[in-house]
Amino acid sequence: MKKLIVAAAFAAGIAFDIAHAAPLPETKPDQAGFSQKGLARLDDFFAREIAAKRVPGAVVAIARDGKLVYYRAYGQLDAAKGTPMPLDAVFALASMTKPMAAVAGLTLMEQGRLPLQAKVADYYPGFADMKVGVPQPDGSLKMDPQASPIFIHDLYRHTSGLMYGGRPDSTSALMRLYPEGTAPAREGDTQAFIDRITKLPLVHQPSTEFEYGFSIDVLGAVVEKVSGQRLGDYLSANVWGPLGMKDATFHPSDAQRARLARPFADDPLSGKPQAILLLDTPTKFDCGGACSFATVGDYLRFGQMLLNGGELDGKRILSPKTVHHMTSNHLGPEIKNNVANVEPHRGGFGFGLAVAVRTSEGLSSVPGNPGEFTWNGAYGTQFFCDPKERLVVVVGTAAPGELRKYYRENVQDIVYGAMVK
Repeated sequence: MKKLIVAAAFAAGIAFDIAHAAPLPETKPDQAGFSQKGLARLDDFFAREIAAKRVPGAVVAIARDGKLVYYRAYGQLDAAKGTPMPLDAVFALASMTKPMAAVAGLTLMEQGRLPLQAKVADYYPGFADMKVGVPQPDGSLKMDPQASPIFIHDLYRHTSGLMYGGRPDSTSALMRLYPEGTAPAREGDTQAFIDRITKLPLVHQPSTEFEYGFSIDVLGAVVEKVSGQRLGDYLSANVWGPLGMKDATFHPSDAQRARLARPFADDPLSGKPQAILLLDTPTKFDCGGACSFATVGDYLRFGQMLLNGGELDGKRILSPKTVHHMTSNHLGPEIKNNVANVEPHRGGFGFGLAVAVRTSEGLSSVPGNPGEFTWNGAYGTQFFCDPKERLVVVVGTAAPGELRKYYRENVQDIVYGAMVK
């Protein structure tokens, strides 16, 4: 009977606190400055969304002052099978891979092996010969030489001139030349990716415009070249393992695959088929831009490490000074920001080393403070850290359509709305 009640509750989208290994020490919401009633709005919100069949399920974790305040699973891991969502559900992180790949690169920077002003062509010479595509009135492309080289710094802050293809919001002729974000990793190895990407035109002169794209995938390839290891192996030894991120991986095991969060077969908004291809198509190289998997609890520990200045539970990953540099704005006034206005959540944000950084009060559609650093994934994941409030929040959903932006905004609104101190 108890199992039937639990199953029925999960199906209805009701959250459960169940026996689990908490990712951080636990505390009561009121002791951490949260209203219990305010946090219950998260339960209500996801219950409504799940009942309306807009999202299969979710996992949400909130930590303040290094203590776990809230940790809930809602709805279903796999709606087609009716599997309840567990707290240790494994999510395809998409672009939330990027901050972890950046930390890998920064550990090498601290060792004096990967300075920001190193040229990318020093590691992969093909980048030196890339031209900048300039669209002409007749629809052709004029190919200009690079005015300056692509630096490692450009990879971290997306000013390399590389971009992603496959975005439905652009009619750019240059974009049509670029592959979709995970396509190269599903099709070939690291060198095949480098060979493919260096044959394309850059969309901007290096160091002049912030354009989201394959920059961190290239950074991951550079990490492999410098370290002599696959990116996943380097992360396992230097980040994931020391932090106790037990499920973080580029290649889920059979046991982990049983815990993969799956989206609805059709987009609830458009009714069109949707999929997260990485759930069933293994990658052939460890793409630092979009190809990793982890639990919400794993990523909470990663976020807490950054909020702590590079250390967690006695394991130091980066120095406080390096984390400060990573989470500072690296887009000077001379760099055009092509991303800030793509979503209202990014108003008032600059960009650091693989994380968005809030630079001003207001402007954004969500509450927060200057100094907040954050990023999200195209399949429905989100994290943000607010140093002023000593806050880390991680959300996992399998919602690869436009609805993912709705969840990002509402969760952040509800979290800050529940804070009373």
